[in-house]
Amino acid sequence: MKMPLNKPKKFIITKSPKGSGTPPGRALLKQVFLVLVIFLSLVSIYSLISDVSKSVEEIPLSTLAQEIALGKVSSITIVGDKLEIVFIEGEDKVSKKEAGTALSTTLKNYNVSPEALSKVDIEVKNDQGLLYWFVSLAPIILPIAFIVFFLWFLSRQVKGAGMQAFTFGQSKARMTHPDDKSQKVTFKDVAGCKEAKEELREIVDFLKNPKKFLDIGARIPKGILLMGAPGTGKTLLARAVAGEAGVSFFSISGSEFVEMFVGVGASRVRDLFDLAKKAAPAIIFVDEIDAVGRVRGTGVGGGNDEREQTLNQILVELDGFEPNEKVIVMAATNRPDVLDPALLRPGRFDRRVTLDLPDRKDREEILLIHARQKPFAEDVNLVLIAERTPGFSGADLYSLMNEAAILAAREERSKVSQFDLIRSIEKVMLGPERKSHILSRKEKELTAFHEAGHAVTASVLPYADPVHKISIISRGRVAGYVLKLPFEDRKLQSKKEFLDDIAVGLGGYVVEKTIFNDLTTGPSNDLQVATALARDMVTKYGMSEKMGPIALEGAGGKPLFGLGVGDKEYSEKVGAEIDAEVYKIMNEAMKKVEKIIKEHRKVLDTIARRLIEVETIERKEFEEILVAHGIVPKKKKDIEHQS
Repeated sequence: MKMPLNKPKKFIITKSPKGSGTPPGRALLKQVFLVLVIFLSLVSIYSLISDVSKSVEEIPLSTLAQEIALGKVSSITIVGDKLEIVFIEGEDKVSKKEAGTALSTTLKNYNVSPEALSKVDIEVKNDQGLLYWFVSLAPIILPIAFIVFFLWFLSRQVKGAGMQAFTFGQSKARMTHPDDKSQKVTFKDVAGCKEAKEELREIVDFLKNPKKFLDIGARIPKGILLMGAPGTGKTLLARAVAGEAGVSFFSISGSEFVEMFVGVGASRVRDLFDLAKKAAPAIIFVDEIDAVGRVRGTGVGGGNDEREQTLNQILVELDGFEPNEKVIVMAATNRPDVLDPALLRPGRFDRRVTLDLPDRKDREEILLIHARQKPFAEDVNLVLIAERTPGFSGADLYSLMNEAAILAAREERSKVSQFDLIRSIEKVMLGPERKSHILSRKEKELTAFHEAGHAVTASVLPYADPVHKISIISRGRVAGYVLKLPFEDRKLQSKKEFLDDIAVGLGGYVVEKTIFNDLTTGPSNDLQVATALARDMVTKYGMSEKMGPIALEGAGGKPLFGLGVGDKEYSEKVGAEIDAEVYKIMNEAMKKVEKIIKEHRKVLDTIARRLIEVETIERKEFEEILVAHGIVPKKKKDIEHQS
C-alpha cells in the first residue's frame, strides 16, 4: 500500500515560450537585409577597383613613340591590344596598339629607332587565361550569381510553408534494409511469448519460401494484428519477423497518416503500399493502428472525416493484395476493442496474436537478454529478481536493468550488484528516493503506523499476498509503502482474494482512525483503489450475492471526441443498489481490519517503532517480528493448500 504525500505548493516561474524572441517574419526581413548589405558591399568594392583602374592615364601611340625616343620608358607589357607602360621615373600609363599588328612594326612607323627600342623591356602576356576571362566576365557573372543565390535563400526560408506542399502525399515510413546488421533483430533477441513466436514462424516461412504454400492452395494471412499491454514487445516482435525472414521492414505510426488536409492520409497509404510492393518481399508495420482504425459511423466528422478516409484506403489496399506479392501487413495496438470490424474480418487482419505480460520464467529469460552487455557481480541472482517483479512488462524489465547499471556507474563501481537490481525494482515501480523530503517527527510516526497497519493486516488475512518489504522512505509521490508480492503469478483472482485486498487497503485508514483518533490525506489513494475494486466486484465480476451473476458495466464507454463516456445501462434504482453493495463490502472490510488491529496491537507497535528507527524492514526481519508475537508467516505451500 502506498501513502501519498500532500501536494506541494506550486511555484510559478516566468519563462519566455520557446521561439518567442523574434517573430518569424521579422527574422526573415533581417536576413534579407543582411544579404542586401553584403551585395552592396561587393558592388562598392568592385566599383572602387574599377575606379582605381580607370585613374591610370592613357596616352596615344604617338606620345609613346616620342617617350621611347627620348629614353623615358623602362618597360612595356603587352596584354592583347593593351599596353601597360612603366616609365623610368616610376609613373604608370596605358596605351593601345593596332589590332593584328606587332608593336615593333607600329613603333617603326612612328620613326622609333631600333637602338631606342632595344633599351625598353618588352613582355608579352597571354590574354586567354582564366584570370583574364574572369575579370572580363565578372561584371556579368557576379550579378547573375547573386540573383540565383538570393532566390535560393528565399526558397529555403519559405520551404516550411510552400515547398512541402508537394511532399504531403508521400509516405513517412522508415525502412530497415535486410542487410542492415546494426538494426537487425531475430527471435533470439525476443524472450517469452512462445505462442506468439510460433504463430509468426509461419509468416517467416511464407516470406522465405512462398512456393510451398501456394502450390498446395494455401494463402497466408495478409494482415497480422499484435495485441497486448504497453511494453510487451509488439514492435520488437514485428522487427524480429522481418529479421528472421531477411526482408525489408517498413515501420510507421498510425498517427503519421493523418494531416489537416483531407486526402493526405489516403495518399500516404497508397504511397506506402507502392513502396512495399516494389521492395517485396517486405513487411509493413503500422504501430498504434487504433489512431486511424477506430470504429466508423460514430457521427464525428461524417463521411469526409480524414481519419475515415485513411481507414478506407487501408481496407482497399489490403483487399488489393495478391498471394504472390509477398507483402505482409503487421499492426500493433493495446486497444483492440475500438477497432473497426472491417479491419478484423477474414481477408484483412484475420490473424490476431495476443502478447501477455511475461510470467516468472519469461521474466528470467528477458533479464538474461538485457544482461548480455552488463558486467555482473558474483552475488547477482536473476531468478530472485524475476520472482520479485510480477506484473512487469518487457519494457519495465529493460528499464530495471538500465537503472541498475546507472546506479552502479553513479557510485563508480565497475560491476552491477544484486543490491543495485533490488533498488531498481522499487525505482521503476514507485520512482526515485526523495532524500530531500524529510518528514517531521509526527509525520514519520504517523507514516510508520500507517504502513505497519497494512503489513499486519496482510500478514493475518489468509488470502492476502505476503509482505516482502516495508519502508517509510519517500519515493516518487508516496511517503511510505508496503511491498506485497505473490509466491507465483496468477491468471485468475478469487472473491476471497479481492476481499482480503480491500481489507489490506483499509489497514492504514483504520490505524489512523483507531490509534490517532484522527484522519489525514494519507489513505486517499488506498480508499480510491479499494472502492474501485469493490465496485468492479459488484458490476463486472458478479461477486455480489444481492446483484447476482450480471455484468452491469463494461471495460469502457463509447468514444466521443476522443474521450471515453460511460453510458449507464441500468436504472437509478439499480445504481442505488450497487452503491449499497459497495458500501456493504467496504464496511465489512473495515470491521474486519478493526478486529485485527485490536487483537495484534503489540506487533503493530513493534513494527511501527522499528520503522521509525531504521525506516526500512526487509522480509526476513519482518517475519522474525511476526514469529516473536505468535503469528506464523505465510509459506508457499500454505497458499497452494488454500487454493
